Amino acid sequence: MSAKQASGAFRRHEQAEGLPDVGDIGIVGIARSAAAKAQITVQPFRGNISVLMGSGGNITVFSGHQGKLLVDAGIPASKDRITAALAAISQDPVRYLINTHWHFDHTDGNQWVHAAGAAIIAHENTLKHLSAITRVEDWNFTFPPLPESALPKEVFETGRTLDHNGQTISLEYYGPCHTDGDISVEFPDADVLVVGDTWWNGFYPFIDYSTGGSINGMIRATEANISKVTDKTIIVPGHGPVGDKSRLIEYRDMLVDVRDKVAAIKKYGWSLDEAVAAKPSAAYDAKWGRFLIDGPFFTKLVYAGV
Repeated sequence: MSAKQASGAFRRHEQAEGLPDVGDIGIVGIARSAAAKAQITVQPFRGNISVLMGSGGNITVFSGHQGKLLVDAGIPASKDRITAALAAISQDPVRYLINTHWHFDHTDGNQWVHAAGAAIIAHENTLKHLSAITRVEDWNFTFPPLPESALPKEVFETGRTLDHNGQTISLEYYGPCHTDGDISVEFPDADVLVVGDTWWNGFYPFIDYSTGGSINGMIRATEANISKVTDKTIIVPGHGPVGDKSRLIEYRDMLVDVRDKVAAIKKYGWSLDEAVAAKPSAAYDAKWGRFLIDGPFFTKLVYAGV
């Protein structure tokens, strides 16, 4: 099954939005084109934390007297609207940008955010992928290296803390999961946890096997997220609405159930096409298969990792 064949749900989405067909410019091109038209929605939360939605992955903003800290940078086609949204939050300058992982919908904006004054922080594997030619087979796309000014200059291996605006912010590496460089960002004073693309709230997640991801790694990362939060924690996913522990548990249970069903099918020696035809995700497709990843595509991703 090719990436084009597996992306039926995204083709339906792009047709509804009047965007080009995925076969013309690919999933990456479609996402970048969509960002040029996207409206930026700002959701304020406690502790001077807001979330910007609409340009690729969600962007978390922590504002205060020492300046703004951003978690992820979105897509540059939305730059003017992101800039306006940031100005509406406060007049504080941008001082830090944290990349939760290397994917374009979270890092394409690195260059302009750095030019605005931000030091960029990420896991060392995120720097590795952003500074080299990187191929993602399931997107049928090869990414060139980012320019020097867009690369993280502060990297870490397992975790680090950052003191900013009177709060100690914790950055922690998951280990390989969605990619091999995903991190969480925790704002303990506000009880807010940013989990990047380890959680797609309400959608099947993409798993990037080309750069170290796996279904089992995604489940381990989700278990780690659940262990960190309480019923009062605000949890910011990479995609989808901000959520809570109950929604995160529902997501974990879905991942485990589909993983176990696909593993049983593969154990019996069924091929990928036979596994897809068996529809092991059928019970979840109407709810979780409404965006980039539909049931067949998610089955393909899980099959690769069991």
